[in-house]
Amino acid sequence: MSKIVILQGSPTAKSRLNGVLDRVRSQIEESGAEVSVVNVRDLPAEDLLHARFDSEAIAEANRLVADADAVVIASPVYKASFTGILKAYLDLLPQKGLENKIVLPLVVGGTIAHLLAIDYAFKPVLSVLGARNILTGVFVLDTQVTWGDDGKARIEEEIAGRIDAATSLLLQEARWQTSRAQG
Repeated sequence: MSKIVILQGSPTAKSRLNGVLDRVRSQIEESGAEVSVVNVRDLPAEDLLHARFDSEAIAEANRLVADADAVVIASPVYKASFTGILKAYLDLLPQKGLENKIVLPLVVGGTIAHLLAIDYAFKPVLSVLGARNILTGVFVLDTQVTWGDDGKARIEEEIAGRIDAATSLLLQEARWQTSRAQG
């Protein structure tokens, strides 16, 4: 069984990114893969700001990433890049913390002008962390995700299809990698 960790980089508890990740998480769970979520905003701020590599919370988050076959890394776009809180956590991953991981970047941005944040902000950092299998990321305009009165995210059909296809590919790659490692 594949293990997948979601690194959620939003500093807010109720964001459009959460709606996207709820969909991704459901699809992963339905596949039978094991999924864990690291909400970076829930890590102790002092540990992040003071780069406390020995923090129990940071060590546990790093263990989840180390044990994973695949990582979904998700963030809203601020100033043409992923969030600072996510960067603070990524700085605390070991130098090759994403080596041999399948990585799917997901980004929610306010304008199409942020479309290249995946290629110019995420990919260089992911590469430095050892990721070699970085799947084509999904950029979501924040207008494509709304919250219904029932508290559930409504994702426009076109972008929902792209999210589902990217998640399916992630699951397929993770299964292949897991079976290859076992066989």
